[in-house]
Amino acid sequence: MTESIEALTTTALSLALDAASMRQQAIAANIANANTPGYQPIKVNFETQLEDARRALESNGRLDSQALSGVTPRFDNDSEIDALSPKVRLDVEVANMSQNAVQYQALLKGLSKHYAILSTAVNDGRK
Repeated sequence: MTESIEALTTTALSLALDAASMRQQAIAANIANANTPGYQPIKVNFETQLEDARRALESNGRLDSQALSGVTPRFDNDSEIDALSPKVRLDVEVANMSQNAVQYQALLKGLSKHYAILSTAVNDGRK
């Protein structure tokens, strides 16, 4: 049971870090191409897939790291942009980048604490 909890936590945090990294790349690409004619902003779609995993948990009653391995972040075109507004809104993109950086740091801190707990469990077992 402990192994599956550890594997699930590590897998979930790893996927979230991958999504945050891809989100940072998408935001950077949007900012870099803000003045490029015809450029369509991109975003990372990860939350929809996590919602599917949550529904699978509710229907099956359990979730393991194998089930999460099918969840992968992907790039999508942003279809929510108003046709009358600029294609890339720099103020929104910079705010998104700041928010994503905070989320990434929180995920790293969570993963670090997770590994510290595992390290303590292993080292205390050797005493």
